[in-house]
Amino acid sequence: MSNNTKKEADLGNDRIGGLLFKLALPAILAQIINLLYNLVDRMYIGHIPGEGSAALTGVGVTMPVIMCISAFAALVSMGGAPQASIMMGKGQQSEAERILGNCSTMLVIVALVLTGVIQLWGKDILMVFGASDLTIPYAWSYMRIYSIGTIFVQLALGLNAFINAQGFAKTGMLTVVIGAVINIILDPVFIFGLHMGVQGAALATILSQAVSCIWIVVFLLGKKTTLRLNLKNMSPKLSVMGPCITLGIAPFIMQFTESILNICFNTSLLKYGGDIAVGSMTILSSIMQMSVLPVQGLTQGAQPIIGFNYGAKKTDRVKKAFRLLLVSCVAYTVVIWLICMFAPQLLIGIFTSSNEMVRFSKWAIRIYMACSLVMGVQIACQQAFIALGNAKTSVFLALLRKVILLIPLIYILPCCFYNQLFAVFLAEPVADVLAVSTTAILFFWQYRRLDADVSES
Repeated sequence: MSNNTKKEADLGNDRIGGLLFKLALPAILAQIINLLYNLVDRMYIGHIPGEGSAALTGVGVTMPVIMCISAFAALVSMGGAPQASIMMGKGQQSEAERILGNCSTMLVIVALVLTGVIQLWGKDILMVFGASDLTIPYAWSYMRIYSIGTIFVQLALGLNAFINAQGFAKTGMLTVVIGAVINIILDPVFIFGLHMGVQGAALATILSQAVSCIWIVVFLLGKKTTLRLNLKNMSPKLSVMGPCITLGIAPFIMQFTESILNICFNTSLLKYGGDIAVGSMTILSSIMQMSVLPVQGLTQGAQPIIGFNYGAKKTDRVKKAFRLLLVSCVAYTVVIWLICMFAPQLLIGIFTSSNEMVRFSKWAIRIYMACSLVMGVQIACQQAFIALGNAKTSVFLALLRKVILLIPLIYILPCCFYNQLFAVFLAEPVADVLAVSTTAILFFWQYRRLDADVSES
């Protein structure tokens, strides 16, 4: 670390409890704000007079595409940022900066490709993803404008991970705060004030992401950052990008398969329950985000600590950080589960004022979120594998829950139950239990071998 750089946290020496709190709190706040970033459009759109339910369902159909865009940002950044943390822990500053530069270039390339694909074939993609004749006008109106700002989304999501990886958690939080506040302000102005509807929501989102992107780039070019963005490090090299992409495959699969998962849910629910079931899934997936994103904020706070100290061969600090992370994640997911089971209307009412949609969603959420209380174990263990640089196990676990278990169950369970709509929602808790059990066993086996792994590295 540069001696003249004032850091917010000393990853190798500060007390673990205080360090995790210092790094995780801003990350959690950033995730909550980022959640508002993602959900505020749906909150406003669902209350558009006369067409709110149809518009909400249409925008919900775009979510697989948006998740796909985020997945490519995760492929680059969530592999690159932990690698940079490990290199900093080893004292290899120049190598960490090469990782930052190469990842920046990859984010730009990916953004340009995605924008072209969506502009050319976006409408057809949305129809495959579960849009109907009623909802496709809303879905395409939103997606056509949103895709223009893909480069801002990629850079804002991707580069912010490198700010957090250095221990600048407050700065990383400010990145999200700036964009979210602008989005929250612009949404009602464009949607209701200028009568732009879903197009206004999309425009507000890409403008706010553009401001966040500029903020991040300015910081990484400035004097306060430990890792500086340099043109000389931006020439792509396979030797630099290869390990980053390998490590980033797991979070990429997690988010990309979330996109595929949405398609499977939407098409099955459209078949068995019609547009109201698809609209309800938009609400349920939004609530699931509310239960997962703050936990991901906890893991973002823990990852630099785990990665840095693993690189520095301080296994006691790695173990303390993980134990605290696990307890915190489980406590949060249990609280969310209690709300979903006993007071679901508190969450559902945020997204719709339709009595019919509220009644249907209250029934569906108790099935869909039945075992969500154990997801804290899944997320904590899986993200710890990434922080430790264990790419193979991370990829397997990312594939296990969604691809190997959940997607097949969406189609298998309706063949086993008279109420096929119930069976589609039931696929989620069944997959949760099976995936969490496997993840916990694999992680605690590696946890017991941690000292030996460090001595061999």
